[in-house]
Amino acid sequence: MGIFDFLTGEFIDVIAWTDDTRDTMVWRFEREGHEIKYGAKLTVREGQAAVFIHEGQLADVFTPGLYMLETNNMPVMTTLQHWDHGFQSPFKSEIYYVNTTRFSDLKWGTKNPIMLRDPEFGPTRLRAYGTYTIKVSDPAVFMREIVGTDGEFTMDEISYQIRNIIVQEFSRVIASCGIPVLDMAANTADLGKLVASAIDATMQQYGLTIPELYIENISLPPAVEAALDKRTSMGLAGDLGKFTQYSAAEAMTAAAGNPSGGGMAAGLGAGMGIAMAGQMAQQGPWGAAPPASAPPQPPIEHVWHIADAGAVSGPFSKASMGRKVTEGALTRDSMVWTQGQDGWMRAEDVRELATLFTVMPPPPPNA
Repeated sequence: MGIFDFLTGEFIDVIAWTDDTRDTMVWRFEREGHEIKYGAKLTVREGQAAVFIHEGQLADVFTPGLYMLETNNMPVMTTLQHWDHGFQSPFKSEIYYVNTTRFSDLKWGTKNPIMLRDPEFGPTRLRAYGTYTIKVSDPAVFMREIVGTDGEFTMDEISYQIRNIIVQEFSRVIASCGIPVLDMAANTADLGKLVASAIDATMQQYGLTIPELYIENISLPPAVEAALDKRTSMGLAGDLGKFTQYSAAEAMTAAAGNPSGGGMAAGLGAGMGIAMAGQMAQQGPWGAAPPASAPPQPPIEHVWHIADAGAVSGPFSKASMGRKVTEGALTRDSMVWTQGQDGWMRAEDVRELATLFTVMPPPPPNA
């Protein structure tokens, strides 16, 4: 470095940092020999924190504001070193600016499928990906645990480690939450909060926090997704007979439009056409199924009333009337009536009851 640069550094007493990279987390203020002039002005803007490192030790952390770097407002540094010349000489320290704003739209995702036990599908695998935001919550811890002496620390240097932590906690949460795979899309917000809270303890050890974590998609293996698509198609098809006809017609159209199919395509189309014609013939005109014939009406069983000495009893079924004939309570001359009969009639004159008087039991055994 030339003498001009050295002298310029000696007279500069304004320390500030403006970042336009959008990915720098920590930036070290560079000075010749790390000499900072006594009484220099330190500007810390909103979304920043300034960390003083003196002789390898963290001396102080400055929040947003304007500061005069003097020993009377830096008591920690006063105890670290005895100042000469009435505390008027430059002192050698390092100033690190820490970006405390949120770093957003950071990507995470599972490299390999996650194994879990689904209540509906059984053992299955799934993948997931999404975005998250991160910010520095404790600049001092972040400097001690992560940055060290890196003069320009960017988000790329820690994003890989954070993605690993997110995937690990996501795998644990998704496997123990008990939410069916088909219901996870409706619970991505809750799952994101669970994962973020599970990661928070680990992030605090780094001086970081994850304010937001979003799950954009949870996908199943292609074979399972294909089976689900078939299941959905069957539900949309409704009438399987009509769906079969539609599929056969589509196959015929595809076969007819395939010039390379040759005779095989023609034979396939002819066979499908014959099958469809037979099926449509069974279903009737316009493809409508023939109306099913109604079952025959069961025979109406008549019941009778009996008039005896001006009193009416009943109704009695034919079986009951037969028992009365056997008991002698019903004779040929008994007056009976049933629904649809034109007035009272003698039991012998009713066709259904006349047979009761002519059927005689066989002679008893050993008679």
